[in-house]
Amino acid sequence: MKLPYEIPPVFAEQAAVSQDWAAYLGRIPRLADELTDEWRLSYDGRPAYGRSGLVLPVRTDAGRPGMLKIGYIHADGAGEPVALQLWGGRGAVELWAADPRRGALLLERLGSADLTSVDVVEACGVVGELYGLIHRPPTPRLVDLRTLLTRWLDDVRTLPRDAVPSRFVEQAMAAAPRLLAEEPSAVIHGDLHYENVLRGERRPWLVIDPKGFAGDPAYELAPMLWNRWSELGDEPGAGVRERFYALVDASGLDERRCRDWVVLRAVVNVAWEHTEARGRPLTDQQREWLTRSITVAKAMQDI
Repeated sequence: MKLPYEIPPVFAEQAAVSQDWAAYLGRIPRLADELTDEWRLSYDGRPAYGRSGLVLPVRTDAGRPGMLKIGYIHADGAGEPVALQLWGGRGAVELWAADPRRGALLLERLGSADLTSVDVVEACGVVGELYGLIHRPPTPRLVDLRTLLTRWLDDVRTLPRDAVPSRFVEQAMAAAPRLLAEEPSAVIHGDLHYENVLRGERRPWLVIDPKGFAGDPAYELAPMLWNRWSELGDEPGAGVRERFYALVDASGLDERRCRDWVVLRAVVNVAWEHTEARGRPLTDQQREWLTRSITVAKAMQDI
């Protein structure tokens, strides 16, 4: 069986600067053929791809349409199969088979439409309701979000003084002990935004592509605020707050904890970009992302 695949430009760019990525690209054709043989699948269309993996339309030997995902193996991807297994299709795509050692997942096939096709406030209401479905009790197999937060705070402490207004750093650092004090209560998606919710048949919208942590449900909101940024217009703060309240109202989550997490995640974004730059000037793309993150943090000051 021959894989219908051409190397996408984004993969080639990453392979040019990473030996690990180059090795991953070299494995894909053989690995895809091995998995389709072992799981008795047939290719059923052209592949799609994201930042960290290839997704192949397939059919099972019973004719069910599915998606074979072959991801670039990295530490941040270990939680995806665990989260999907715990969700069991409740508010999320169904996981039919997994081989974490080879970075492979067999998933039900969903529609191509995502929540970018829906009014942004309505989309926030959809996601707020989905939180209630996917925030199931966690397992020790998932990384504890508090472990990650402790590491992220080290990056925040090294921020240059002029990187972000000091009041945001102070608010983030003041909130951190409260957020660290709580035991993990739920499976956290970690990057739940509009493009990670697709049309389904079992229910109108289903979640895909979780990071998979054990943590605080209030952590989730921030990506819904800083994505679809161009739609916020000339007064982004007001639009950010409208989204925030739509998410809180639909989910019933604690407003203060949600606000604290949004500010903390925004400040961590800034810290990550400065760490990535390693002393070199920030790129225009990085500066735009920092402006966006700081704007989101500022919007929380007026709540």
